[in-house]
Amino acid sequence: MRKTRGEKVFYLINYVLLSLVAVSCILPLLNIIALSFSDARAVVSGNVGLWPVDFTWFSYHSLITGTPILNAFWNSVEITLIGTGLSMAVTIMAAYPLSRRHFYYRRFFTMAMVFTMIFNGGLIPTYLVVQNLGLVNSYGALWLPGLVSTYNMLIMRSYLENLPREVDEAARIDGCGELGLLFRIVLPLSKPLLATIALFYGVGYWNSFMSVMIYINDTSKYNMTVLVQNMIMSNLNVQDFTDPTMISNLTPEGIRAAAVIVMVIPILVVYPFLQKYFVKGVMLGSIKA
Repeated sequence: MRKTRGEKVFYLINYVLLSLVAVSCILPLLNIIALSFSDARAVVSGNVGLWPVDFTWFSYHSLITGTPILNAFWNSVEITLIGTGLSMAVTIMAAYPLSRRHFYYRRFFTMAMVFTMIFNGGLIPTYLVVQNLGLVNSYGALWLPGLVSTYNMLIMRSYLENLPREVDEAARIDGCGELGLLFRIVLPLSKPLLATIALFYGVGYWNSFMSVMIYINDTSKYNMTVLVQNMIMSNLNVQDFTDPTMISNLTPEGIRAAAVIVMVIPILVVYPFLQKYFVKGVMLGSIKA
């Protein structure tokens, strides 16, 4: 099908705008990577652009040996893996019954969950609830309040509603119960959507910041996001945590840049493997609201 001149101009403008947005996102990242691998003199003099000057690993070596970055990294991994697993399990248990047409009052329960998207108790009541449950200064305070995302649940419910009813009927004729239907039929057919929802939850838990600042008092339990933010906002002094023989090759800017790269690498590594499911999963879940 041939495009009209107006359509060609429209697509051209879109490509140009999207390219500018992509460049505006990529260039700062390239600059941070270059800073993290550049010599201290080049960083201080402001000669580092998009390519490292006098390539060196000193910033990463000092970051790993002189700061609690590894401990914060494993804290982030623990928060993300356990939180994502719990959220996925509860989201599936909420979305599956609400997608079954024979489930009584499913509209009422759906609207009750949608209500929470509009109104919530607020920060202070939520903190008091978490405190009374004894979850302050534990990762349970990060997992429990946001265990289920109503938006993610609605996407999953919508997708499960649109699975062919013939599949359910065939499974039931073969003697499959509700749990067997869920784990042997429904979930295997929902892999694109499950990967997408898991990515949503995983990125959210990995980037947890305000909840960690509010509920976690022990600095040894801080995740990567809070630690890196503290490093960026504080007056970082390389003399406080580095080998004296390496001070001349280090700058606070280089160490901060290295910390930012270490924080974003896991997401950059995982995302390409889930990208093929991302758009497909969201589109499948948005067929019917």
